[in-house]
Order: sequence, then structure tokens, then C-alpha cells
Amino acid sequence: MTTDPLLLVSDHVDGAVHLVTARDGTVAGRIPGRHLSEHAGFLPLPGGLVACVDDRRGELLVLDPYGREPVRSAIPVATPAEHLASDPSGRWVAVTTGLGRNTAPWSDLLTVVDLETGDAARVRTRPGEPGVTVLGSDEPLVVLRHREPGALAVHRFAELLAAPPGCPEVTPIASHALPDDGHGDAQDPSAQRVFAATGEGVHRARRKDEDLVAEEPIPWGAAARGWYLRLDPRRRALWSTLRGGPTDPLRWPEWTNQAWCHHLDTGTTTLTELGRGLVFRLALARDTTAFARVHPDGDELVLLDADSTLRQVPLPAMEGAPGRGHTPWEGVQRRAVAASPDADTVAVTRGGHGEVHLIDTETGEEAHRVKLDTPLHHGGHAILLPQPDGPDRDTVGR
Repeated sequence: MTTDPLLLVSDHVDGAVHLVTARDGTVAGRIPGRHLSEHAGFLPLPGGLVACVDDRRGELLVLDPYGREPVRSAIPVATPAEHLASDPSGRWVAVTTGLGRNTAPWSDLLTVVDLETGDAARVRTRPGEPGVTVLGSDEPLVVLRHREPGALAVHRFAELLAAPPGCPEVTPIASHALPDDGHGDAQDPSAQRVFAATGEGVHRARRKDEDLVAEEPIPWGAAARGWYLRLDPRRRALWSTLRGGPTDPLRWPEWTNQAWCHHLDTGTTTLTELGRGLVFRLALARDTTAFARVHPDGDELVLLDADSTLRQVPLPAMEGAPGRGHTPWEGVQRRAVAASPDADTVAVTRGGHGEVHLIDTETGEEAHRVKLDTPLHHGGHAILLPQPDGPDRDTVGR
């Protein structure tokens, strides 16, 4: 079944999810009263479904954007949601908790959910902001990436799901040391490997029975590091954005940014300069990788084509954008970027203005500009859904 690419745009501050037809920019629907976790993001599931977490209601939502009722199910989970992941089948889901509007780690709750039966359980691990991946098989495993001290902690999904009431503390069946500064997670289902971004590079481990076998880390190859990690299942590559320059966040306009791409089958890595300022998350289109770059001298969408061609698309300024002498993430407007591996469209938001620019990656020009009825404070969050029957799916929420 082939459908028009559908874009979901969440205004997590005002509490709405907008449904937009990417082909012509038509607003096709709206899910009101939902304050989604921007950090946990959207997780595409098989059959055109998508999972996300309503931080305010404390619910894992399974959305059916192509169905008659857009919310298929809502299952209670612990919040504030930090990371969200599933196994490759899309049945087994795990949600970790983070800081929320707090300055220090305080929650140690992990929720696991069986989407087929609706069963769920909450357990205690340890406070922090753990990343998570779910390795699939007849005996799925939950792998938590902890910080301070850093570790990859392995749990049996079935044991977590069978935990008694009362949020009991659980002990991993195996644990492997990591540097303390991990941030960024990915999984390669075809090889049963997990990846964790650290200052040293990308640490990787391969499943063996009910444990992991550590492998040599992948170096960044630059005097910088990635804080975000994403699997490109179509081209079988890992992607990140390397941030270098001064550590003082007030000097963020001086930050350097490089696109980092590591091809899993060949072991080769490429670096591409993206310019200075704030670049974080990225989006994967059919033949293009997109990055939103924010800078006081002007914002742009950077398009990196498969043949290494780099194109810059200027974006209109945002009122309330980050400025010099201030941090780029506290009380300011930002941009979210979304794409799909089976489409030639990239969506980028204009925080505070309630606008979404739909860019044609073949021409590098804006095809449509969507005006929504909420402002998209902090840039909102977005996902361009892959085709319902498509094989390309990331198992970590973005």
C-alpha cells in the first residue's frame, strides 16, 4: 500500500499534534490536548503506526495517522520520558525517565510495554538519563545506557514485564563499562548490535545469547564529538553531528559542526563541514541527509546529498531565536527537522511562528509553507512517516 507521505508535527508546549499531507502542505487533522515528550520523540512502528509519550498525562500513545481514529491506544507509563525504543518487530517497547523540569537526576523508573497485549510494568533501575535499545528475538533484551558511572546494562524483557506491583528495583543480568559521558544510542537489528556515543567515540557491542560482547569503538576522527546517533537502515550507516569549539555554551555561535557518517558494511567514515552555530538532530531523506543550522547571522537548512554535494537553503529568521551571549536552548525558539527514507521532502519548523517549511530535496527549494494554529514554541517536534509497508525503520525514538 502506497500513501501520500504524512507529516506529524507536535507542539509539546501548547499540546497538539498536527497531521499534514507532505505532498501539498494540507493540514489533514489535529490531535488536541497532547503534550508529547520532545526528547523521547517519535518512534515509527510497522503498519504506518507511530509511538510517542504524552508527558503530561503519563501515557505511551500508539497513533494511527492513516486510520479513522488517530489514537489507537494509550498505556500508562512513567514520565518525564527521556528515551523510547522498540524491538525490530515493534511489539516490545521500553521508556526511560529523565530530568523533566529539574536540574538533577531524580527518577530511576523504567517502563516496559507489550503492545500486542497491552501489558506494562514499571521497575526501578538507577537515577539518571539512560538511553535504551531493545534487542529482538524470542527472548528480547532491554539494554540501558547509563552515565556516571557509564555502563551498558542488560535486562531480560520478560523478567521486567513480569515484575510485581510497587516498582521494584531490578538488577541487570550483565553490565559492561562505558565512559561516563554517553549520549546517543542506535541499534543495527540485522547484526544484533547496539551503539553508544561517548567522548571517546562510538562504543559498540554485539549480542551473544543473553549478553553483549564489546567490540572496538569507532573513532570520531576529529577534535569533536557527537551527542546524537542515528541509524540509516536504507544505506546501512550511522550518522551523527560532531560539535567542536569552545565548551562555554554562551559562545555557541563559535561552535563547529561536522556531519559524521560511518558505513557499517565497509567500516569507512566520512566527515563534512556544516558551518558554525547550533546543529543537533538530523533527518534522512531518500538520497539526502538534512541538518538545520541556527546562527545569529542567519539560519539555513543544510542538505548533504549521497554524492557528497552540499547545498544550503536559507531559512527566514525566528523571533526569539538564540542570540549571542545567551545559551541556545533556554527559553528560546529552535527548529525541528524531519524526513523519510522513501521521500524527497524535508520538513523544518520555524519555532514561535507556527510554520513548517517543506523543502524539495531535488530542487533545494521550498515547495510549500504550512501555517498551523499553534506557535510551535521551542521548535516543536516532527516526523515524516515512512510508507506503512516499507522495510526501513529506526528502532529508537527520534
